[in-house]
Amino acid sequence: MSIDRHEDTSQDDAAKAADDLEALLAVLPPTVRKAVERESGAAGELLEVVLDLGRPPEARFAGGDVYLSADGVTEKDLAHVIAGVSPFGGDNRAGIARTLHRISAIRNRAGDVIGLTCRVGRAVRGSARVIEDFATSGKSVLLVGRPGVGKTTILRELARVMADTAGKRVVIVDTSNEIAGDGDIPHPAIGRARRMQVATPEQQHAVMIEAVENHMPEVIIVDEMGTELEAAAARTIAERGVQLIATAHGNTLENLLVNPTLSDLVGGVHSVTLGDEEARRRRTQKTILERKAPPTFDVLVEIQSWSRVAVHADVARTVDAVLRGQAVTAETRELEASGAVRRSFETATTTPEFEVAPFVMAPARHPVQRSEHSAEPPMAEAVPVSGNGAARPARVHPFGISRERLEAAAREAGVSVAVTSSVGEAEMVLTTKAHFRRGAP
Repeated sequence: MSIDRHEDTSQDDAAKAADDLEALLAVLPPTVRKAVERESGAAGELLEVVLDLGRPPEARFAGGDVYLSADGVTEKDLAHVIAGVSPFGGDNRAGIARTLHRISAIRNRAGDVIGLTCRVGRAVRGSARVIEDFATSGKSVLLVGRPGVGKTTILRELARVMADTAGKRVVIVDTSNEIAGDGDIPHPAIGRARRMQVATPEQQHAVMIEAVENHMPEVIIVDEMGTELEAAAARTIAERGVQLIATAHGNTLENLLVNPTLSDLVGGVHSVTLGDEEARRRRTQKTILERKAPPTFDVLVEIQSWSRVAVHADVARTVDAVLRGQAVTAETRELEASGAVRRSFETATTTPEFEVAPFVMAPARHPVQRSEHSAEPPMAEAVPVSGNGAARPARVHPFGISRERLEAAAREAGVSVAVTSSVGEAEMVLTTKAHFRRGAP
C-alpha cells in the first residue's frame, strides 16, 4: 500500500484531532479551569496542566508555558482532580473514562499525592501517514524519540490504519490505557483494533505473549518497551510470525545499541576476537564489535518532531554499518501542510559511544632502523617531496588498526597518507604499542 494513497483527502481530515478537552477541563479546580480557558486562545494548543502542592498552577501550551495563578496549589485542589479520575495504578497513572487523557501523580515518602501532571491525549488523523507504508507492508516497526514528540499518537493512529484500512487483526497491549483510553470501552480512535489492559507494568511482557497465544492477532501494538523481559517477549512474538509495532525508550538507533536492556531489539552487540589472518584481511583490530542476532524489528523510525521522522528501512544493515564506523544513510520524511510527504536522504558517519577511542596519528614519517634493544617505536625522518616540491603521501600499512580510523586520523591531522594492503608496498608500518611489544608485525 502506497504511503501517498490519502493525498486526495482533505487537509482538515489530516489535521482533525479528537481530544475530548472538555472532559479534562471538567476535573480541574474551577479557578484553574477558568485560567486555562482564558489563556488557551493566545497560547495555542494545550499540552498539559501541572499542579504541584504549594506552587502556582502551570499550563503548557504549544506556544510556551504560562502560570495560571499567583496562588499556590492546595491539597483541596489536588483532591478535586483525584476525585474526578480513575484510581491510580502501579505506574502512578490514571485516566478519564472514554478519553485519551493521562493524569500522572507525584507522591511523597508517605505515599500522599503532592503533584499532578494532567496531559491532554489526542487522536490525530493522518499523523501516521509518513510511515504507514512500512506498517502496511507487514514489516515490524520500532518507533523511538524523546518524550512528548508524538510516539503514542502515531502508534494509536497506526492501530486504526492497520485494523480499518489494512483489514488486519490488531491487538493493542495497553499498559497505561494511554493508547485506547481509560475505562473498559476503548476510544474510537483505535478503530476495530482490540485492546488488552495490563494490571501492572511488570506484567506487560506476559500479556504480550498471552495476546499471541489466545487471540490469534496478525499485528501486536505495544507502547513504551523498556525491560529485558519485554525485549525477549518481542523476539518470541516476531519468531512466531506476528508483526510488531512498538515504541521504546531512546532517541536514536545508537541509543538502543548502547542500552544493554534493549539492544536485542535491533540485534544486540557482542565482542568478537578475530584471528591474525582475518584481522589483516578486514584491515581492522583483532577484537571488534558485531551484531549478535537478526533484529527483532525490520524498520526503525526516529521521530524528530510531530511532522518529521528519520527512517532506517533495513535495521540489520544499519546496525552493521554503525558498528564498523561506516556512513549511515537514513531516509528523512516530512509531512507538509498540504498532506504530501516530502522525502530526502541524509548520510552521517556515526561513532558509537562503545567504540574504542580513535588514536592520534603523528605526521607521517619514514621509518629508521632500530636496535634490537629498543623498547619504544623510534622517531623517523621527514617525508621526502616530489619533483614539483609537494610532499608526496607516505605509504602506510596499518597492523591491528582499523583502516578507516587511520584515514580519519590522517585527515584530522592534515597529513597525506596512502594506505597499503600489504607490508611489501609500505614505507612504514603503523601499529599499536601492544602489538609492537609482542614483536608484530
